[in-house]
Amino acid sequence: MEYFVQQLINGLTLGSIYGLIAIGYTMVYGIIGMINFAHGDIFMISSFIALAVFLILTSVLGFAFLPVVLLIVLLVAMLFTSAWGWTVERLAYRPLRGSFRLAPLITAIGMSILLQNFVRVTQGARVKPLPPQIQGGIPLMDGMTDAGPIVVQISYMQLIIIVTTVVLMTVFSLIIAKTSLGRAQRACEQDRKMAALLGVNVDRTISLTFVMGAALAAVAGLMFLLLYGVIDFYIGFLAGVKAFTAAVLGGIGSLPGAMLGGLLIGLIEVFWAGYFSVEYKDVAAFSILAIVLIFLPSGLLGKPEVEKV
Repeated sequence: MEYFVQQLINGLTLGSIYGLIAIGYTMVYGIIGMINFAHGDIFMISSFIALAVFLILTSVLGFAFLPVVLLIVLLVAMLFTSAWGWTVERLAYRPLRGSFRLAPLITAIGMSILLQNFVRVTQGARVKPLPPQIQGGIPLMDGMTDAGPIVVQISYMQLIIIVTTVVLMTVFSLIIAKTSLGRAQRACEQDRKMAALLGVNVDRTISLTFVMGAALAAVAGLMFLLLYGVIDFYIGFLAGVKAFTAAVLGGIGSLPGAMLGGLLIGLIEVFWAGYFSVEYKDVAAFSILAIVLIFLPSGLLGKPEVEKV
């Protein structure tokens, strides 16, 4: 039981990071029907920005109070990552919006490769480490296993990740449900042409959607850096594939579905690695995705598309 609870905490933590990245996929797809395959690399860039800002503040400027340092790092990472997201949408996707459906998809793959290699050339291919900054945790229970005594605890970093994810999910749900931007996004999701005729600035709404998704990716990037303490130019591809899988599993286009899918992918990976074989954890996650889509083609919370005649 103790081992199960510890793996549950680990899975929720990993799933929270996947869920934050998956929201960016599902928001963009919900409005313009495009899979932004470069979104995982936006997440990767945010990790590098966070690491660079953290080192500048602590090593160069001499800041020592960690909460203030992390807050500044988060704000700067969100600002620059949002600018990256806006630039990618403005230069790569907007000119192709009226083109055939494969054109934006090919461009997204090209942008992903471009961003990966840009970081590899400018920052190097070696991993970039960061010593643990937030240590300690809250013991929950202890017990015995076949390998010896075990203490179940939730680390402060895991607690921060889970709480931050819940808060951001609540805030973004309120933004989409209660604000004028959210109404514009829902109008564009239903019918972009009609929304434009009714006065909605479609281009501005889509750009802000990319900015919001990139900001969430920046939060996930900082949390990934603090949790694992090592990043490289390839983490965006792996996390992006997992987050896209989570968005499809939960129902792409559904905000709660993206978060649910992220949590499920994280739990499947952690439990499979903990109880079976770590080499096959990805196989397990994608196999369950395939099984779910066989019986629920729209995902767990997705709505089937109704074609108007």
